[in-house]
Formats: sequence, C-alpha cells, structure tokens
Amino acid sequence: MRDGISLESLGVPTAIIVTTEFVNECVTQRAALGMEDIEPVVVDHPLSSCTDDEIAARAVQAAGQVRRILVGA
Repeated sequence: MRDGISLESLGVPTAIIVTTEFVNECVTQRAALGMEDIEPVVVDHPLSSCTDDEIAARAVQAAGQVRRILVGA
C-alpha cells in the first residue's frame, strides 16, 4: 500500500492490489496518508494458499479493475 501511494505521489500510475480481508486497512492507510482518491484493486482472499487455478481466477478478477484504474477502460 505504502509503495503504491509513494509511486502515485510521484506521478507513476499504480494499481494497488489487496484481498477482501485487507480492504478496511487499505481505506485507513490511504486516509492517513492523504491519498483517499486511490482506488484499490480488490481480489478474493486468500492468496498464499491458492492453487494455480485459483491464482488464475484472482488474475481474471484483477485484470478489469487494473485496466480501469490505469487506462480508464
């Protein structure tokens, strides 16, 4: 989260990816750091114990959100 906010503050378009478990923490951090406009990419939790198929599904979940955030499509 902090790395993404640092990049954004430098003008580097960034897609910050979080799992559903950490959305509240993301909202709290971005408010504390004065970057409320940053919209996170949210995927299902967890990631660390996923199978290859589950990781592929998370990538599909993230792809459209990342595209919208980075290029507005």
